[in-house]
Order: sequence, then structure tokens, then C-alpha cells
Amino acid sequence: MSTTDIPSHELYSLLIPLAQERLIVPRACVAEVVTWQTPEKMEGVPPWYLGTISWSGRPVPVISFEAACGQPVPTPGTRTRIVIFVALSSQVTGGYFGVITQGFPQLVRVNNDVVKSDPSRTFPERGPILCQVRMLNESPLIPDFEHLEQMISEESRAA
Repeated sequence: MSTTDIPSHELYSLLIPLAQERLIVPRACVAEVVTWQTPEKMEGVPPWYLGTISWSGRPVPVISFEAACGQPVPTPGTRTRIVIFVALSSQVTGGYFGVITQGFPQLVRVNNDVVKSDPSRTFPERGPILCQVRMLNESPLIPDFEHLEQMISEESRAA
């Protein structure tokens, strides 16, 4: 059997627009994309932890991915949305968390022919970014959900 006989495994993914970058995540990780609403602030949390919103009758922590990476929190605008992610671990109380975006995510199908590793940048080992990939004419980031969920869990307990 040649490699041309092997079916190409595709994954439906979302490109999530941030202020300066884009994240790429599996579609199955996203529960919903909601319009911007100002999170209820919490005392004593870092700037990246924006607070909580009510979603489907439950409080959901909302973060700024940019601020979690040490950049400024983007100012919400007319295109700002909150992507509600399904937590991959049991660390986040309630099982969901939100990330603010600067627009609506774009659905893409990816496979090994489209996505390649992009070693042009390095990221801190204990940070919210696993790596960067090259796909067509852009280089989105792959977030480290396990690390993000741990960060959220630690701040939720401290607040």
C-alpha cells in the first residue's frame, strides 16, 4: 500500500483571532461563541483573569489569552466575542472557560498536508502556548489548555 492509498485524516479546527495572533484549536473543544459581555470582576486576580460571565445558567471564568502571555489586555470592540471552551481536565470548576477574541472564529479543515511545524519562534516551557504551526500563509499558535486550566483553577481558588 502506498502513502497515496492512506486516507488523509482531517480535523475540523477553528482559527481564533486575537489582537496580534491567531490560535488554532480543534472544533470539538469549543462549546459556543457568545457576544461580548463585560465579565464580573474579581478581587485579587491577575490582569489576564477578567472575571466571570453567566453562560447557560452557570458562572464561567473568562480570560485574555494575550494577557496570560504577558501582553496587554485588548480593549473590547464591536467584533469582540467570547469563545466558551470545554475544559479538558477537571481543574476548572464547572467544566468551561471563556477566552476573549477579536472577531468570530473561522472554521478550517486541517491535515498533515496543510499544517507543518513552525520552529521560527520559541515559547516559555511553563506558558500557555505549546507551539506555533505553519499553515498556508499564516502561523497560528496552539494553546496549552492543560496549563491554562491550571492557571484558571489556581486563581479561582485564590479569589
